[in-house]
Amino acid sequence: MATELVDGAPSRPAARPGYPARRPEADQDGPEMLNWAQNSVIGRASAVATPTTEPELQALLAASTGRVRMIGSRMSAGRMLELASAGDTLLDLSHLRGLLATTEGTATFGGATPLQEVYAVLTGMGRMPSAAPGVIAEQTLAGALATGTHGQGLQQSSIGDAAASIRMVLADGTALDLERDHPWFPAVQLGLGVLGVVTAVTLRTEPSLVYTCAKSAVSAAGLADDLARWSTENVMSKAWWFPDEDQVHVWTAREATPDEAEEWRRGGRQLVARAETSDVLNAAVDQTLATMRSDTRLADQDGKPFRTVTRFRDFSDVTGDVYQVFCRGIATPQINVEIGIPLARAAEVVQKLRAWHAETRPHLHYPVILRCTGASSAWLSPSPEATCFFGFVVYYAEDGSLSEEGVAFLRAVEEVLAAEGGRPHWGKYFDEALYDWPALYPQWAGFAEVRDALDPRHTFDNAFTARLFDRALAVR
Repeated sequence: MATELVDGAPSRPAARPGYPARRPEADQDGPEMLNWAQNSVIGRASAVATPTTEPELQALLAASTGRVRMIGSRMSAGRMLELASAGDTLLDLSHLRGLLATTEGTATFGGATPLQEVYAVLTGMGRMPSAAPGVIAEQTLAGALATGTHGQGLQQSSIGDAAASIRMVLADGTALDLERDHPWFPAVQLGLGVLGVVTAVTLRTEPSLVYTCAKSAVSAAGLADDLARWSTENVMSKAWWFPDEDQVHVWTAREATPDEAEEWRRGGRQLVARAETSDVLNAAVDQTLATMRSDTRLADQDGKPFRTVTRFRDFSDVTGDVYQVFCRGIATPQINVEIGIPLARAAEVVQKLRAWHAETRPHLHYPVILRCTGASSAWLSPSPEATCFFGFVVYYAEDGSLSEEGVAFLRAVEEVLAAEGGRPHWGKYFDEALYDWPALYPQWAGFAEVRDALDPRHTFDNAFTARLFDRALAVR
């Protein structure tokens, strides 16, 4: 649905199916509970329950007769969180957080612990989880598991794959502890919030390492071959593809040398940026900023959305721990589409995207984000094998609307990747009609059976998740 023009200026933004308009003027303390991006009402504020202990949570669930959804940090797309009717409950679990226990190789945290707190605690212990961090650390640990939050690097996969055990409170109020060897563990690792309330997660940890990240800008002509090489030759890598300028900005990380690590320690364990900088990407940065500013019309020309791009100007190599190097995202309301393609097919898909871009010249709001991960053991993971994730972003305008051209690009590029067998990131935005879920996920029906066993009344469903698993019932 297009934004209407009144006297040449946009009126109040109209909602678009799948890509809702934002309500920046909404009262966060009003009667409606919105998601973090303020683009979806997820329920009435009066529906929020805030248990302070696990026994309180157990009693609440045992007495509940309606549907229940966990809100976490509310950073997912609204359909993952929203309730449908009166009598349902939104669970705020913010009291069930913090470090609960440690062993030599594990650390147990409350499910509602924000990832930034998990990382800060582990850093203080000289430890890191056996999975690279996601870009944004404001989401909760349980929310990261529910949606398949991942980092970058073929030697690891999603944060859920670092879990050694998971504790849940079920819809009837009972508690269940699952270890990695339990046959249902792969379902619980990425549970979409429909299996139970995750109250504790034990993460496998390892000694914290120091990394040096080399940054460069290269021609996109070789991207199809370079993508797999960067991922296989380095511990972690990430790239931003500027198709209009035919350039790629790439970060490749390796373990720091003893001298580099010592320099980092002498500097107070803060990120070390090399004195040598490169301006080779500055023209592409400036062009992207011009497009973003035209699309968003934000009054603050140096606001958060723009800082996600200006960091590429005059870039330099850096040395730091894994969080300092890669957990560098800036949380700002956006439409984010991310589709996983098997790494074995990524080169072919890159070539198709390059040809599609050359033919259609779509309006690109932001560079294409490329991150590769190893295989996940979670049944519903978008990366059941080594996978390259293609990410696309459009930021909101000052009035809460979205660039029509930017939205058109998102829709078109998702169609291209869905046709290539892509699997979307669960916590982000996607057009569910493009995907045949049981065909994409061999354990789809098995997951639905676990859901039936753990939550026979489907207490934790909402309209979105119920719609998804109606498809599974048809193939049993």
